[in-house]
Amino acid sequence: MGVSRRDFLKISGSTLLLGPLAAPASADAQERESKTKGAKETRTICPYCSVGCGIVVHTKDGKVVNTEGDPDHPINEGTLCPKGASIVQMVKNDTRVLKPMYRAPGADSFKEVEWDWALDTIAKKVKETRDRTFKLTSKSKVKEKQPDGTDKEVEKDFTVNRTDAIAHVGSAALDNEECYLLQKMLRSWGLVYIEHQARI
Repeated sequence: MGVSRRDFLKISGSTLLLGPLAAPASADAQERESKTKGAKETRTICPYCSVGCGIVVHTKDGKVVNTEGDPDHPINEGTLCPKGASIVQMVKNDTRVLKPMYRAPGADSFKEVEWDWALDTIAKKVKETRDRTFKLTSKSKVKEKQPDGTDKEVEKDFTVNRTDAIAHVGSAALDNEECYLLQKMLRSWGLVYIEHQARI
């Protein structure tokens, strides 16, 4: 018995349409369902960059069991970059550093320190550096018109109120309001070397 071209297309088409219905669920889908069954679902935003992708976090007994892209989020529509896809490792990671690490000058290893000590030390070093290097004025050459109509280069003092010894690199994980407040603080210290991670 021969199969006509038309019969072949009918059989192929019906197989393609009905095949997924007859096939058992994939191992990945079964594993995901077993992980998230009975878990609390929380929607949040990825903290890694300023794109603001939506993430669905599944928790059981206060522990994260699964994270995935939020299909209802207007920015990423369920997709995630490699960093966002691995976000579960932020909480499920035995090698994650939970306290500040400090290496003293000349030391060959880092040691764990308390947050209060680390923040106080940073604040003292920033203040000491700013106070030591702060400039009220700076000399600069400018051209000035002379009474006879010619230009003459003269050196003048300009008020600058700045420090050239401290620089700051911002983070793309900050939102507009945080960036605004950070700029206000850094400018009030007299910083002029202010850069942003997204431009580097």
